[in-house]
Amino acid sequence: MPGRDDVSATTVVRDARGLLDEAGLRGAFLVRNLDSGAEIGFDADARYPSASLVKVPLAVAVLERIARGEIDPALPVDVAPGRITTPGPTGLSRFRHPARIAVDDLLYLSTSVSDSVAADALFDLVPPAAVAAELRRLRVDGIAVRHRAGDLADTPAERLGPDDAHLAHSLAIGAATPGQGHPVAQLDVTRANTGSARAYVDLLQALWRPSVIHQTTAARVRALMGDNLHRQRLAPDFTSDASRWSSKTGTLLHLRHEVGVVDHGDGQSYAVAALTASRVPAVAQPGSEATMAQVARSLHDHLRTGTLPWWG
Repeated sequence: MPGRDDVSATTVVRDARGLLDEAGLRGAFLVRNLDSGAEIGFDADARYPSASLVKVPLAVAVLERIARGEIDPALPVDVAPGRITTPGPTGLSRFRHPARIAVDDLLYLSTSVSDSVAADALFDLVPPAAVAAELRRLRVDGIAVRHRAGDLADTPAERLGPDDAHLAHSLAIGAATPGQGHPVAQLDVTRANTGSARAYVDLLQALWRPSVIHQTTAARVRALMGDNLHRQRLAPDFTSDASRWSSKTGTLLHLRHEVGVVDHGDGQSYAVAALTASRVPAVAQPGSEATMAQVARSLHDHLRTGTLPWWG
């Protein structure tokens, strides 16, 4: 007969799945205590297209080369305007004139601002295959890096335009095959940058409790994730005067992800990975993002205190 903790964890997971379903989401979640290794989650090994989460392993690969003396962080890189035809809300894609930016500053733009033009300037220095090789060297498994960040701005959403964005989302939702193939390459797990909740938690573990990764690399990536400007998703449920939330978001069509670490004032740290796909064909879904945060926080609170969430 299962013990009380097992029953409680089962209840938390069951109710979390129910909340996601009510919000029109499916997802993979994992929360891990970075010191004890205790964890709770569901579908943690399911692969999802990574979207902008790939900018974290990119930063790791660039910083490892900096630590080995292969790249000068002050190296100036010339970035031409118009690298992405449909500009994002922030970053170099909105620049109208050429810019010269140091590698170290490109890392900030790519990771903290999620600037895909800055990321591709870094991919020019460390191509996707080299990033993947760096992850293998660091013994971080389960994250595939196959294409550049700019490819994320070449989907039906850009070709159809903002007035027909719902059609692009309908295609993204309805065209997947049972084997997770997809006519949109960036959503096909055999062609896209991909990762699982467990793989990204493993990467966070390697960054927050470094052994193989250079200490300077780990410290810099932690700082970059701490400066993440995109704080509308999980941050409201993990930020307080007694904790620090450091994370990276990823968004592509119907996909909404976030991975991060909450460092509590008492010294405990928990890695959190939330990877989701919506079945609602809409661009703005603040309710879905609030549900993601609610689910992630419920798993964290159960692991930290052993209690049921208030909605359990």
